[in-house]
Amino acid sequence: MKAVRVYPPATIANLVCGFDVLGMAIDAPCDMMECRTSDTPGLRIIHTDAYALPTVPENNVAGVALLAMMEELPADTGFDLLIHKSIKPGSGLGSSAASAAGAVVAANALLEQPFSKEDLVRFAMFGEKLATGVKHADNIAPCIYGGITLIRSIFPLDIISLPAPDLFVTVVHPQIEVKTADARQILRKEVQLKQAIRQWGNIAGLVAGILQQDHALIGRSLEDVLIEPVRSILIPGFDQLKQRCLNAGALGGGISGSGPSVFMLSETAACADRVASIMQKTYDDMDVTANVYVTKIAKQGVRIELIESV
Repeated sequence: MKAVRVYPPATIANLVCGFDVLGMAIDAPCDMMECRTSDTPGLRIIHTDAYALPTVPENNVAGVALLAMMEELPADTGFDLLIHKSIKPGSGLGSSAASAAGAVVAANALLEQPFSKEDLVRFAMFGEKLATGVKHADNIAPCIYGGITLIRSIFPLDIISLPAPDLFVTVVHPQIEVKTADARQILRKEVQLKQAIRQWGNIAGLVAGILQQDHALIGRSLEDVLIEPVRSILIPGFDQLKQRCLNAGALGGGISGSGPSVFMLSETAACADRVASIMQKTYDDMDVTANVYVTKIAKQGVRIELIESV
């Protein structure tokens, strides 16, 4: 039997204007998972964190992702999976994606990589469906591929890796929960054509800015006229926080995934630190507990470490 330890990173979905099609991995926070092959067929899950998540595989996002993979493996395949989460569920930082992606990446490593990254995304999306009711890959893809990913299509999967710009990322996670399924329910089902055109321009501008390493273009493309105006009502002090960060020199930013976390991109560490101070003070003034991270874009996805061979 063998075992591996993996570290699936937090991810920022949407990147403001790219709802369900853009995502970015960040260095911190990240989860830790250990996966071991077993002589006993099937899947067993243990959680060592304090989140009281289900351990029945069919009710666990990592479990259903790994079960999807196991459907394409011999019937006598068995895994034991230990999960320790540092990415809080409901944070908007891709917690469910980290669990699902980490599980399939770990199992694939134990089996000496029979599945492609695209296969792993396909399996891990079953975890997102359990968590949100929808198969989407804007967190899963960057978690597995690293950097920034564009999901051109889900059916069939078409994932494009984009070069990660050398920018700093500041994230604040106010300690309230916004469930992705709930945040999807409040979205408008129809949009005006002029709004759609503006959104398309921003997505194209953001991708062009990333490809050209044009930070100014990235900054002015980080605008969302469709999703953010609706979801921001779920996040205390969002408008004030965003404007303060922009005034401090941040390139731009917005809601991370469905929230409540908020991210900002900065060109320098000094600016990222100023933004962090503003984020912390904003929520301190509202008497809302918040965790703040200053990090960078993770150029690597789930990190793999062989820990034991017995």
